[in-house]
Order: sequence, then C-alpha cells, then structure tokens
Amino acid sequence: MNLQRIVVIGAGTMGSGIAQWFAQQMCYVELVDNSEAQLKKALTDIHASWDKLVEKEKLTSCQVIQMKKLLETKSLRKVSKDSDLVIEAIIENLEIKRSLFQELDQYFSSKTILASNTSSFPIGLIAEAVSVERKKRFIGLHFFNPATIMKLVEIIKATETEASLCDALYEWFDSKEKKPALSKDSPGFIVNRVARNFYGEPLRIAERDDEERMKEIDRVLKEVGGFKMGPFELMDLIGIDINYSVTCSVWEAYKQEPRFAPHKLQKQMVDEKRFGRKTKRGFYKYD
Repeated sequence: MNLQRIVVIGAGTMGSGIAQWFAQQMCYVELVDNSEAQLKKALTDIHASWDKLVEKEKLTSCQVIQMKKLLETKSLRKVSKDSDLVIEAIIENLEIKRSLFQELDQYFSSKTILASNTSSFPIGLIAEAVSVERKKRFIGLHFFNPATIMKLVEIIKATETEASLCDALYEWFDSKEKKPALSKDSPGFIVNRVARNFYGEPLRIAERDDEERMKEIDRVLKEVGGFKMGPFELMDLIGIDINYSVTCSVWEAYKQEPRFAPHKLQKQMVDEKRFGRKTKRGFYKYD
C-alpha cells in the first residue's frame, strides 16, 4: 500500500481534520466542498493550526511550508481522477451519500479506493450505489475527532470488499502511528455502538438541562471511571447535533431498540441550536 494522492470530500470539522492529518503524512491532499466559504475557512484553520505547532516547536517551519504546498482546495470536477484514496466525510444522510458515491464511481480511476467516514451507516448499504467492480475497492474508514490527535481509525469491510485491501490499509495506518481496528459491518461499528450507552445513560440520569448535575456526572466518570472527558464534555466537543444524528441513525438501524434511543434533552439542544463548543453553548457555556 502506497497512498500518495488523497481526496477528502467535506470540509467540515471532521473532513478538514482528516485532510490535515494526511497532509502531515506528506501525502498530496485535495479537499472538496460545495461551499467555497467552508473551504476557505477550513484552509485558514488548518494553516493556523500548523503555525501554532511551529510556535510550540512540535513542527518545523520547513515541514509546515511543505504541508501547505501539499494541501489544496478544489471543486470535485478538478481533482485528480487517478487519486489513490477518496474519503467521503459529508452529512450523515444515506441517500445523499449514495448519490455522491454513484458520481464518484464514474469519475475516478478503477484503481482508486473509495471510502466513507460514516459513523453509523453500514458500509454495504452505501456501497449499493457503486458498480460490482468498485465494490471490491469500497471500504469504511471511520476517523475520530480531532482526527489529527485521535489515534483510532476503524477499518470496515463490506461483504464484497477485498480482504487484502483491509489488511493493506491496516498496515499503512499502523506504520503512520494510527491505531487501526478491523470492524465488522454493523450500525455504529465498534466505538459508536458502545458509546451510545456512554452518552445515553448519563442523559437519562441528568433528565433535564441542569448544568451542575451534568458537571457532577462528568466529574464522577473522570475521577472514578478514569475517563479523560465526561460524556457531556465530550458531546459538546463532538457537536451535540452530530452526536444526536448518529444516535438516531444507530437507533433506527437496530429497529428502535430502547437502549439506543435518543434522549429528549439531545433534541432540545439541537432545536435550540446549542451544539456545543462550536456555537459557544451546549450542555456548558464557552466564552
């Protein structure tokens, strides 16, 4: 496996983080988004992140100059057709993802690996949109936010994905100091399936929008459970809107099994547009 040319589609928090991480591995990266404003914001934020790492002496200025040259923003029709890997990191909507991959299948070279960063949908369902031959090179690559820091990446094999492709990607990520994990193709995969209870039970304990109660739950899980972040802190970091969307997807995929059910407090936060850190207000307030 030799990944040199990467396309990331979706310049939101996750997509831009994935693009930044690949550029830091000295891969040529093309970042795509329908919104020109979002692309500009993503590039500005990534450059600012690298500049801070130079100030902290974690990267050299020469490294950052090279990384900035390796990362470009483009429209989909201008990216390299012979890219090694394309990663989709757009909205968690199955039909929109399928429509995109149908287009990607026709655009990219037959050698190109197509991957989804979906956090909840089975890869086989998304792969239904592509040709029989492409299914062999279609895979799930689920990164975690922030992608530049979080080591884990789940590698999900659909029924028709070549086993050798999973093995090769596992070795490649391992060589780049990621912590790859092979997962079966089921809703939520490993982490997001387990995490539903990490979020769901604290929400049921809190019951209502009570910041002091949430602080207490977070404190107990950190001090007693050994977690680096409590569930409410983590939901604010991820984005309550994203967390709620994933919860709903997993719940529906498991035929509305009660243990995966979303909580009314999550919906309340989303309705009030209190998404967490990115809106300066979630379960907690941020200046």
